[in-house]
Formats: sequence, structure tokens, C-alpha cells
Amino acid sequence: MNDQNDNLGIELLAPAGSFEALDAVIKAGCDAIYFGVEGFNMRAKSSAQFEHDDIKTIADICHKNDVKCYLALNTLVYDQNLDDMNKTIDAVKEAGVDAVIAFDLSTISYARSVGVEVHISTQHSISNIEAVKLFSQWADRVVLARELTLEQIQEIVREIEKQDIRGPKGRLVEIEIFVHGAMCVAVSGRCGMSLYMYNTSANCGSCSQPCRRDFTVTDKSTGKQLDIENEYVMSTEDLCTIGMLDEIVASGAVSLKIEGRGRPPEYADVVIRCYREALTAIEEGSFTKDKVAEWNDRLGTVFNRGLSEGFYRGKGFSYWSQGSDSKATKKKIFVGKVTHYFPKQSVAEVTLQAESFSVNMDGLILGKSTGFLRVKPSEIRRDCSPVSEVLKGEVMTIVVPSRVRVGDSLYKIVSTDLK
Repeated sequence: MNDQNDNLGIELLAPAGSFEALDAVIKAGCDAIYFGVEGFNMRAKSSAQFEHDDIKTIADICHKNDVKCYLALNTLVYDQNLDDMNKTIDAVKEAGVDAVIAFDLSTISYARSVGVEVHISTQHSISNIEAVKLFSQWADRVVLARELTLEQIQEIVREIEKQDIRGPKGRLVEIEIFVHGAMCVAVSGRCGMSLYMYNTSANCGSCSQPCRRDFTVTDKSTGKQLDIENEYVMSTEDLCTIGMLDEIVASGAVSLKIEGRGRPPEYADVVIRCYREALTAIEEGSFTKDKVAEWNDRLGTVFNRGLSEGFYRGKGFSYWSQGSDSKATKKKIFVGKVTHYFPKQSVAEVTLQAESFSVNMDGLILGKSTGFLRVKPSEIRRDCSPVSEVLKGEVMTIVVPSRVRVGDSLYKIVSTDLK
């Protein structure tokens, strides 16, 4: 686990939706990761899930890097799915995964029966100390409802300590809260709109996100219609608490969770790095407005629908995204594939299949085994000669900071203003 925030007692919990993202967040300085597997996680419609056979591999990678790992098993479970869910929990125990994040009571019950640590999902909307006491008979950690204020969170933490509420492992029940990422217009994400409109259940991980769209209002008495222009009335902005992170640390929550298993590796890298730097600044007493402004600028470069402080200030919610698309100021564009690697020189040969690439251009190399690698070559060679730019269809060589593999993808990072 990352050592630099031990004095704060805070866990920075990162999303991992792919091996590339897993590598990125570990390198960026997370303390723990959470991930999903096919069939039982809230990102079933995206690529942000692993196969069952990956569970042991992920646990081994994390523990080798002194990072904890939690498996999200936070969907509803029907009778026909019980055996598969139980087998998944058995695999979790065998692999040494540190805990499961659970919602369905059958999942919670079976995990406890085989000795797997349970964290209660935010789907349960835990909002008071009595709910914490109820779940403490099964769980060592609860993820609080997303609609709470900082004062409400502080009160729950105080009551846990005052009433000495402990989980199955004998320690005080831990509190986890979300600090960054997408928010849902429904209470703690427990929504039925997608199922009603498209027969795709959000609570089984298959949300079609009808809330992220614009709407036309019809007057039933006259049949006249009105387009609600520029008002995505159910599409919330993303949560961003880096400017109030010192207050969040003081709330008593022990785990700060970043949402984003469905977002790309560069998103996970930037967000985790910013929050890690902010936590370090809080510990060192150097948390300033100037640093917050710089972190916010960097957070704005990756996927976001606008950034807000959510409900933590106790204000009525008014943060609507004004659209469904990302407001990121930068984007990645596919350039080409690695076709050879020269280990003695640490040089990669890349065939440019789609775009040009220039000296000192920001780039990413992504691959399942390689993971996540940032590059910014100060020299590019074509046919062994230095050049300032290599065009689509040509082959270049660049020095890379660590090993890459044949078939890895190279992307360039450019401003979203550029076509």
C-alpha cells in the first residue's frame, strides 16, 4: 500500500476497468482498487469488467504492489444466478481478494458464511447510525449514501466511535465515500428508469442512461410540444471534491472512492495522481488554493460532464451537465501499433496506421501486458535518421521508459479544439 498518507489514515480507492487502467492507478499511487467481473457488476454494459479467470491474476498484481483489491458484486441477484454468484465468491476467497462490495443480501450472507470480508454498497443508501449498526453484523465497511452532507458523515463516524460499533473482524466499522466521478440522478444510483423504458436494468448493471438525453415535453390537452433546449434535466455533472478534500479528510471517512471503471486508463491516471498529490499536500500542510486550481485544470483534461461538489455542502442540487458529452479539454487519438521492441536500447518501433506523430508530443502506449505507459519522445527516428515528424503509413522508432510489446497501441494526446 502507498505509504505517503499513513499519518492521515486514508485509503485512496481507485477504479480498474481493464488491465491498462489497473496498471495506471497502481503507478499513480492508489492504496486500493475495485473491479468487476462478468455477470455481477454495475458496469455490465461496458467493457469495464474482467473474466472470472482474471480474479487471481488481479489479486496477485495488486498484492505484489502492496495494493488492496475489492471485487464489486453489487447487482441484484435472482434465483437462477445464485449458484454462479456463490462460485464467484468462492473464487474471491481462493484468490485472496481483500473484500467484496455487495448489495444483494444473498451475496452478503454467502460471503460472510465463507469468511470473505464484506463492504456494503452505496446502493443500500445507508444514511444513519441505525443502518450502520444493522449492517455491522455482516460488514466491516459501509459505503454511505451519496446524498449526505459532510456534517451528516461526521455525525455517523462520531456515533460509530461513541457506540463502539464493530464489524465481524472486530474493528470499528469503516466509512467509505465517493469523492470523484459520475453521479446518478437516482438515490445513490438505485434507478428503475432504464428498466421501465428499455427493459435494461440499472440494478443489474445494464443501465441505458436515458437520463443523459434531452427531452421533448408534450402538452396532452393540445398536443403541442416543447423541446427543452440546453437543459439536460436529469443528467448530472460529475462529482469533484478536490477543492474541499481537507474537509473530507477531517470527516472521519477512511476510504475515498473514485468512480470510473467505465472510463479510459488516462482518466484513471490523471484523477488518481491529482488526488494522491492533494492528500500528500494535506499531510504536509501545503494544501493551497493555487494547487487546487492546478489540480482542477488537470482534472478537466480528462472525461467529465462538468464538475461539482455534489451534496456535501448541504445545498439543493443544481449541477446539471447541459449535455451528455464529455467536457474534457484533451483527447487521445489512435496513431499506430508497436511492431518491434529492442530491449538493449529500450526502443520501440511503431508503424503509424492512422495519424502522424511529432517530437515532444504527449503519447500513451496501452497493452494488456504492458499496461499504461506515458511517452513524450524528445527524438524520433525514421530510417535511422532523426526527424521532427513521422506521417501516417511510415515507421518510426522512439525511446520508451520501459518494456513494450508487439501489438501495443500508441495514442497521441491533443487538445479537443484540434480536429
